[in-house]
Amino acid sequence: MPENAPTTLQQLLAHTAERFDNAALTYGHGTDNSHDEAAWLLAFALQLNVTEPLPLALLLNDAQISVCNELVGRRISERLPVAYLTGEAWFCGMPYYVSRDTLVPRSPLAELIAARFEPFLDSGDVTTALDLCTGNGCIGIATALALPQAEVHAVDISTAALAVAQRNRLRHGVADRLRLFAGDLFSPLPTGTRYDLIISNPPYVDAEDMAALADEFKHEPELGLASGEDGLDLTLQMLAEAGQWLRPQGLLICEVGNSCEALAERFPQVPFNWLEFEHGGLGIFALYAEEIELFARDFAEAWKQRSALLKNKK
Repeated sequence: MPENAPTTLQQLLAHTAERFDNAALTYGHGTDNSHDEAAWLLAFALQLNVTEPLPLALLLNDAQISVCNELVGRRISERLPVAYLTGEAWFCGMPYYVSRDTLVPRSPLAELIAARFEPFLDSGDVTTALDLCTGNGCIGIATALALPQAEVHAVDISTAALAVAQRNRLRHGVADRLRLFAGDLFSPLPTGTRYDLIISNPPYVDAEDMAALADEFKHEPELGLASGEDGLDLTLQMLAEAGQWLRPQGLLICEVGNSCEALAERFPQVPFNWLEFEHGGLGIFALYAEEIELFARDFAEAWKQRSALLKNKK
């Protein structure tokens, strides 16, 4: 594309998508193809409303093209996810601030939240909910918005991530119902608290997958991705402790991604309820409090063994 040539947004969009294809970029942070990736980045660069169709006939001036090309160049040369270039990602149909201190939201849990967790729970009966490993806060915030009668607690071990979550909870007006806690899983929560719902997208990437991550994913904090050799370090701890924090009819929903096979092999006796999603996604299970209680000894023993291994590695 000759420099300084009259260019429409449609032409620039096609050219950018072609550049992305030629650069063999990896997607998965909100888009899955070069066209959508290019549209998202150009809309940001041109300060367009991303919720509306792009004005493809828009004639761009040299300054606009220069701004666009600078961002496109960074996307290619640095392999940065678009969300880190724009500082924003969407979850449950709403925008959230993101930084490199947090993962880019992309969990299929959004579909479950949009359905207000039905039919797995009667949404009207949920008065307390907990989001473990909240990151930028999107799951906890979306849950608070979906369940306006519920008090929501959100926990993360990263204070930098919680600063991002604080910014997002103010942005979406749920600061009065969403409390943030810094610490490891359940440890910072008030003693005696019980929840109708615990939801989590914890770190679950195993060592093999961590070693094979595409460059785009290496920009995300390792703390939010890696979880031991089989990807289950955090999940095992959660299963061992969740029963103490759930109400009798409470529900635990947890995403373990590709580590679902390792979890099923570790507990062949546990009837994990693996959820299916209309828009795709795998590795999310649901267990009711009574089911967790039934296998409490198995979970506790598994975590005891894993905890001992982790201590020996330090």
